[in-house]
Amino acid sequence: MNRTTELFKNEHYLQNHLHLFVNRATEDFHVPFHSHEFIEYCYVAQGRGYHHIENETFSVHKGMLYVIPVGVSHVFRPSTPDSASEPLIVYNCLFDTRMIERLSPILLDRPVQEHLEALGSNEKLNTSSYFKVFDRDGSAESIMQRLYREMTVPSVGSATMLLSFVGQLVITVYRLKYGEADKRTADATDFTSVIQYIERHLSEPITLSDLAHMSRWSNRHLQRLFAKHSGQSFGSYLQNARIHKSCELLRESSHKVSAIAELVGYRDIDSFNAVFKKIVGQSPSEYRSLQRG
Repeated sequence: MNRTTELFKNEHYLQNHLHLFVNRATEDFHVPFHSHEFIEYCYVAQGRGYHHIENETFSVHKGMLYVIPVGVSHVFRPSTPDSASEPLIVYNCLFDTRMIERLSPILLDRPVQEHLEALGSNEKLNTSSYFKVFDRDGSAESIMQRLYREMTVPSVGSATMLLSFVGQLVITVYRLKYGEADKRTADATDFTSVIQYIERHLSEPITLSDLAHMSRWSNRHLQRLFAKHSGQSFGSYLQNARIHKSCELLRESSHKVSAIAELVGYRDIDSFNAVFKKIVGQSPSEYRSLQRG
């Protein structure tokens, strides 16, 4: 099913002289799938959910930071429609090429300058790809929090402080992406491929042993990684991923509920209905009806 992509324009978001916007948003199902004319740094501060980028879907949790270049389409979605009990909270830092020009005297290292310029390119054939890093020591979160506070409660010297913080954010993320990775970072990166495999094969039987064979980790180590990176056991994560995908299909397709159950790996409709209601709080039919008004 083809997605409709909305374009977010600079003039709507970047109205100050710095051409910078920072917010702290609780994600929902209302923000459209979109691209934008600016660079976006997105930091997951709380909760769990999904990040749809172009044709890929990533499971997200606290500490993940995504960099979305100009022209790349994406949207965040929470893991459940009940945002009050389980919110997905994301800090967003948006800026355009005019901010890049202001950062030039600060960012003295040519590789960092070239990296940032590539993110701001609007030439389709030369657009830098999106990427993510994991904020293992909280340094990126601290910068995001300071950016947000300075943006929302400006004072004397705020413009200078904001410029400095954006420079710090760019360099910190650059180091996380290109610096030497320790074992925890390597585990987080490799574990992402496990998550991506699950997302691509939801309609098929998936066992922990299958994933262990694919990743060359033991079942026990995989269980530890699921607990560490998702806060859930493998079984709970798989169940939630299947129900999240079924919610998407109920909203965006005309498939029968029984067909959707099969598409997300349930061969027994009664089991699907029971699990769906337990997680979402409504039956699949009730959910579809409410979502479509």
